[in-house]
Amino acid sequence: MTKTPRPPPLLHRSRGEKLRALPRSLLWTAGVLIITLPLGTLGLLVAMCLPYRHRYWFFVKSWSYSILWWTRVTCGIRYHVEGEENIPQSPCIVMCKHQSAWETMATQYWFNPQTWVLKKELLRLPFVGWALSLLSPIAIDRNERKAAMQQLLDQGRERIREGRWVIIFPEGTRIPAGRCGEYRRGGAVLSWETGTPVVPVAHNAGELWPRNSFLKYPGVIRVRIGPPMTPDDATPGAYLGRIRAWIETNTREISQVYEEQSTRRESGRLKT
Repeated sequence: MTKTPRPPPLLHRSRGEKLRALPRSLLWTAGVLIITLPLGTLGLLVAMCLPYRHRYWFFVKSWSYSILWWTRVTCGIRYHVEGEENIPQSPCIVMCKHQSAWETMATQYWFNPQTWVLKKELLRLPFVGWALSLLSPIAIDRNERKAAMQQLLDQGRERIREGRWVIIFPEGTRIPAGRCGEYRRGGAVLSWETGTPVVPVAHNAGELWPRNSFLKYPGVIRVRIGPPMTPDDATPGAYLGRIRAWIETNTREISQVYEEQSTRRESGRLKT
Protein backbone atom coordinates (compact mmCIF):
# COMPACT_ATOMS: atom_id res chain seq x y z
CA MET A 1 0.00 0.00 0.00
CA THR A 2 1.31 3.44 -0.95
CA LYS A 3 1.95 5.68 2.03
CA THR A 4 0.59 9.22 2.07
CA PRO A 5 3.53 11.66 1.83
CA ARG A 6 4.20 13.47 5.09
CA PRO A 7 4.22 17.28 5.01
CA PRO A 8 7.63 18.90 5.33
CA PRO A 9 8.80 19.37 8.94
CA LEU A 10 8.70 22.78 10.56
CA LEU A 11 11.79 24.56 11.78
CA HIS A 12 12.99 22.74 14.89
CA ARG A 13 13.12 24.74 18.10
CA SER A 14 14.88 23.38 21.15
CA ARG A 15 13.33 23.42 24.60
CA GLY A 16 15.87 26.05 25.63
CA GLU A 17 14.90 28.34 22.76
CA LYS A 18 11.24 28.04 23.66
CA LEU A 19 11.90 28.80 27.33
CA ARG A 20 13.97 31.87 26.44
CA ALA A 21 11.26 33.08 24.05
CA LEU A 22 8.47 32.78 26.64
CA PRO A 23 9.19 35.89 28.81
CA ARG A 24 9.93 37.96 25.70
CA SER A 25 6.61 36.91 24.17
CA LEU A 26 4.70 37.63 27.38
CA LEU A 27 6.21 41.11 27.52
CA TRP A 28 5.38 41.61 23.82
CA THR A 29 1.74 40.68 24.39
CA ALA A 30 1.39 43.05 27.33
CA GLY A 31 2.88 45.88 25.29
CA VAL A 32 0.60 45.22 22.31
CA LEU A 33 -2.45 45.47 24.57
CA ILE A 34 -1.17 48.72 26.06
CA ILE A 35 -0.55 50.15 22.57
CA THR A 36 -3.75 48.88 20.96
CA LEU A 37 -6.44 49.62 23.53
CA PRO A 38 -5.83 53.38 24.00
CA LEU A 39 -4.92 53.97 20.37
CA GLY A 40 -7.95 52.02 19.16
CA THR A 41 -10.35 53.70 21.55
CA LEU A 42 -9.11 57.20 20.77
CA GLY A 43 -8.98 56.44 17.06
CA LEU A 44 -12.54 55.18 16.89
CA LEU A 45 -13.76 58.30 18.68
CA VAL A 46 -12.11 60.72 16.27
CA ALA A 47 -12.02 58.68 13.04
CA MET A 48 -15.28 59.96 11.60
CA CYS A 49 -13.98 63.51 11.82
CA LEU A 50 -10.82 62.78 9.84
CA PRO A 51 -10.32 62.44 6.07
CA TYR A 52 -9.19 59.06 4.79
CA ARG A 53 -5.45 59.76 4.61
CA HIS A 54 -5.38 60.99 8.20
CA ARG A 55 -7.37 57.96 9.37
CA TYR A 56 -4.94 55.76 7.46
CA TRP A 57 -1.92 57.35 9.13
CA PHE A 58 -3.51 57.18 12.58
CA PHE A 59 -4.80 53.63 12.45
CA VAL A 60 -2.38 51.88 10.13
CA LYS A 61 1.02 53.50 10.02
CA SER A 62 1.23 54.67 13.62
CA TRP A 63 -0.13 51.38 15.01
CA SER A 64 1.86 49.11 12.67
CA TYR A 65 5.12 50.97 13.20
CA SER A 66 4.59 50.92 16.97
CA ILE A 67 3.94 47.17 17.01
CA LEU A 68 6.93 46.41 14.78
CA TRP A 69 9.17 48.62 16.93
CA TRP A 70 7.95 46.83 20.05
CA THR A 71 8.55 43.47 18.36
CA ARG A 72 12.14 44.44 17.67
CA VAL A 73 12.69 45.69 21.23
CA THR A 74 11.11 42.78 23.10
CA CYS A 75 11.51 39.78 20.79
CA GLY A 76 14.62 40.79 18.86
CA ILE A 77 12.94 40.40 15.45
CA ARG A 78 14.57 42.58 12.81
CA TYR A 79 14.38 42.49 9.03
CA HIS A 80 16.56 42.80 5.94
CA VAL A 81 14.97 43.71 2.61
CA GLU A 82 16.27 43.16 -0.90
CA GLY A 83 14.83 44.72 -4.05
CA GLU A 84 13.49 48.05 -2.81
CA GLU A 85 14.72 49.48 -6.10
CA ASN A 86 12.06 47.33 -7.84
CA ILE A 87 9.18 49.27 -6.27
CA PRO A 88 7.53 51.41 -8.99
CA GLN A 89 6.45 54.99 -8.43
CA SER A 90 2.80 54.30 -9.24
CA PRO A 91 0.68 52.05 -6.98
CA CYS A 92 0.36 48.44 -8.15
CA ILE A 93 -1.02 45.15 -6.90
CA VAL A 94 1.20 43.44 -4.34
CA MET A 95 1.03 39.65 -4.04
CA CYS A 96 2.86 38.52 -0.92
CA LYS A 97 3.73 35.22 0.74
CA HIS A 98 1.58 34.75 3.88
CA GLN A 99 3.22 33.04 6.87
CA SER A 100 2.50 35.22 9.90
CA ALA A 101 1.00 38.47 11.14
CA TRP A 102 4.34 40.23 10.65
CA GLU A 103 4.00 40.86 6.90
CA THR A 104 0.49 42.32 7.27
CA MET A 105 2.14 45.20 9.14
CA ALA A 106 5.58 45.30 7.55
CA THR A 107 4.29 45.97 4.03
CA GLN A 108 3.49 49.45 5.36
CA TYR A 109 7.21 50.20 5.16
CA TRP A 110 7.25 49.94 1.37
CA PHE A 111 3.72 50.36 -0.07
CA ASN A 112 1.68 53.40 0.97
CA PRO A 113 -1.16 54.12 1.06
CA GLN A 114 -2.56 50.63 0.76
CA THR A 115 -5.75 48.65 1.01
CA TRP A 116 -6.15 44.94 1.61
CA VAL A 117 -8.19 42.06 0.31
CA LEU A 118 -9.37 40.26 3.43
CA LYS A 119 -12.14 38.03 4.70
CA LYS A 120 -15.05 40.05 6.04
CA GLU A 121 -15.03 38.17 9.36
CA LEU A 122 -11.93 40.15 10.36
CA LEU A 123 -14.00 43.33 10.53
CA ARG A 124 -15.82 41.92 13.58
CA LEU A 125 -12.64 41.79 15.69
CA PRO A 126 -12.68 44.33 18.54
CA PHE A 127 -10.64 47.49 17.91
CA VAL A 128 -8.47 46.15 15.06
CA GLY A 129 -11.44 45.01 12.99
CA TRP A 130 -13.44 48.14 13.77
CA ALA A 131 -10.51 50.29 12.69
CA LEU A 132 -10.06 48.26 9.49
CA SER A 133 -13.69 48.84 8.57
CA LEU A 134 -13.03 52.61 8.50
CA LEU A 135 -10.18 52.18 5.99
CA SER A 136 -12.17 50.87 3.01
CA PRO A 137 -10.71 47.36 2.73
CA ILE A 138 -11.97 44.91 0.11
CA ALA A 139 -13.74 42.61 2.56
CA ILE A 140 -14.99 39.52 0.73
CA ASP A 141 -17.16 36.54 1.63
CA ARG A 142 -15.11 33.50 0.67
CA ASN A 143 -18.20 31.30 0.62
CA GLU A 144 -19.58 33.33 -2.31
CA ARG A 145 -16.76 32.92 -4.81
CA LYS A 146 -18.42 34.45 -7.84
CA ALA A 147 -19.65 37.49 -5.92
CA ALA A 148 -16.27 37.81 -4.17
CA MET A 149 -14.43 37.86 -7.50
CA GLN A 150 -16.72 40.56 -8.90
CA GLN A 151 -16.34 42.61 -5.72
CA LEU A 152 -12.55 42.30 -5.97
CA LEU A 153 -12.59 43.49 -9.60
CA ASP A 154 -14.97 46.41 -8.97
CA GLN A 155 -13.44 47.67 -5.73
CA GLY A 156 -9.90 46.84 -6.82
CA ARG A 157 -10.26 49.08 -9.88
CA GLU A 158 -11.63 51.84 -7.69
CA ARG A 159 -8.81 51.60 -5.12
CA ILE A 160 -6.15 51.66 -7.86
CA ARG A 161 -7.75 54.75 -9.42
CA GLU A 162 -7.65 56.38 -5.99
CA GLY A 163 -3.87 55.83 -5.87
CA ARG A 164 -3.75 52.98 -3.37
CA TRP A 165 -1.65 49.84 -3.44
CA VAL A 166 -3.81 46.71 -3.32
CA ILE A 167 -2.26 44.10 -1.01
CA ILE A 168 -3.25 40.49 -1.69
CA PHE A 169 -2.11 37.34 0.10
CA PRO A 170 -2.87 34.83 -2.66
CA GLU A 171 -2.76 31.77 -0.39
CA GLY A 172 -5.76 33.23 1.43
CA THR A 173 -4.59 32.24 4.89
CA ARG A 174 -1.33 31.97 6.80
CA ILE A 175 0.70 28.93 5.75
CA PRO A 176 3.40 27.41 8.01
CA ALA A 177 6.98 28.16 7.03
CA GLY A 178 8.32 25.56 4.61
CA ARG A 179 4.96 24.90 2.98
CA CYS A 180 3.02 26.26 0.03
CA GLY A 181 -0.73 26.85 0.01
CA GLU A 182 -3.08 26.92 -2.94
CA TYR A 183 -2.79 30.23 -4.78
CA ARG A 184 -6.12 31.94 -5.46
CA ARG A 185 -6.53 33.63 -8.81
CA GLY A 186 -8.15 36.92 -7.71
CA GLY A 187 -4.97 39.05 -7.76
CA ALA A 188 -3.89 37.74 -11.15
CA VAL A 189 -7.35 38.35 -12.61
CA LEU A 190 -7.47 41.90 -11.21
CA SER A 191 -4.07 42.61 -12.77
CA TRP A 192 -5.17 41.00 -16.04
CA GLU A 193 -8.40 43.00 -16.21
CA THR A 194 -6.88 46.37 -15.28
CA GLY A 195 -3.41 46.04 -16.82
CA THR A 196 -1.90 46.89 -13.42
CA PRO A 197 1.44 45.16 -12.74
CA VAL A 198 1.93 42.78 -9.81
CA VAL A 199 4.84 43.31 -7.42
CA PRO A 200 5.69 39.89 -5.90
CA VAL A 201 7.05 39.66 -2.35
CA ALA A 202 8.78 36.67 -0.73
CA HIS A 203 9.87 36.42 2.91
CA ASN A 204 10.48 33.95 5.74
CA ALA A 205 8.67 35.69 8.62
CA GLY A 206 6.99 32.46 9.71
CA GLU A 207 10.31 31.10 10.94
CA LEU A 208 10.56 33.74 13.69
CA TRP A 209 6.88 34.61 14.14
CA PRO A 210 5.18 31.25 13.49
CA ARG A 211 1.56 30.96 12.45
CA ASN A 212 -0.82 30.59 15.43
CA SER A 213 2.09 30.56 17.88
CA PHE A 214 2.33 32.60 21.05
CA LEU A 215 6.12 32.35 21.01
CA LYS A 216 8.29 34.62 18.86
CA TYR A 217 11.99 34.10 18.29
CA PRO A 218 14.85 36.58 17.75
CA GLY A 219 16.54 36.86 14.38
CA VAL A 220 16.42 38.59 11.02
CA ILE A 221 13.46 38.19 8.69
CA ARG A 222 14.55 38.26 5.06
CA VAL A 223 12.28 40.02 2.58
CA ARG A 224 12.71 39.98 -1.19
CA ILE A 225 10.72 42.34 -3.45
CA GLY A 226 10.65 41.36 -7.10
CA PRO A 227 10.42 43.43 -10.28
CA PRO A 228 6.85 44.31 -11.38
CA MET A 229 5.26 41.52 -13.42
CA THR A 230 2.88 42.45 -16.25
CA PRO A 231 0.03 40.24 -17.52
CA ASP A 232 1.69 39.15 -20.77
CA ASP A 233 0.73 35.47 -20.50
CA ALA A 234 -1.88 33.75 -22.64
CA THR A 235 -4.31 33.28 -19.73
CA PRO A 236 -4.75 34.56 -16.15
CA GLY A 237 -3.99 31.02 -14.98
CA ALA A 238 -0.61 31.02 -16.70
CA TYR A 239 0.09 34.48 -15.27
CA LEU A 240 -0.75 33.27 -11.76
CA GLY A 241 1.57 30.31 -12.28
CA ARG A 242 4.43 32.65 -13.15
CA ILE A 243 3.77 34.81 -10.07
CA ARG A 244 3.55 31.74 -7.85
CA ALA A 245 6.80 30.34 -9.25
CA TRP A 246 8.65 33.59 -8.47
CA ILE A 247 7.31 33.85 -4.91
CA GLU A 248 7.90 30.20 -4.01
CA THR A 249 11.34 29.99 -5.63
CA ASN A 250 12.54 33.11 -3.82
CA THR A 251 10.95 32.06 -0.54
CA ARG A 252 12.85 28.80 -0.80
CA GLU A 253 16.13 30.64 -1.48
CA ILE A 254 15.89 32.84 1.62
CA SER A 255 14.33 30.28 3.96
CA GLN A 256 16.17 28.49 6.74
CA VAL A 257 13.39 25.89 6.88
CA TYR A 258 14.19 24.60 3.41
CA GLU A 259 17.89 24.58 4.26
CA GLU A 260 17.14 22.51 7.37
CA GLN A 261 14.99 20.07 5.40
CA SER A 262 17.76 19.67 2.81
CA THR A 263 20.32 19.05 5.56
CA ARG A 264 18.11 16.41 7.15
CA ARG A 265 17.59 14.61 3.84
CA GLU A 266 21.33 14.66 3.11
CA SER A 267 22.07 13.39 6.61
CA GLY A 268 19.58 10.59 6.07
CA ARG A 269 21.31 9.57 2.83
CA LEU A 270 24.71 9.49 4.54
CA LYS A 271 23.40 7.27 7.34
CA THR A 272 21.96 4.78 4.90
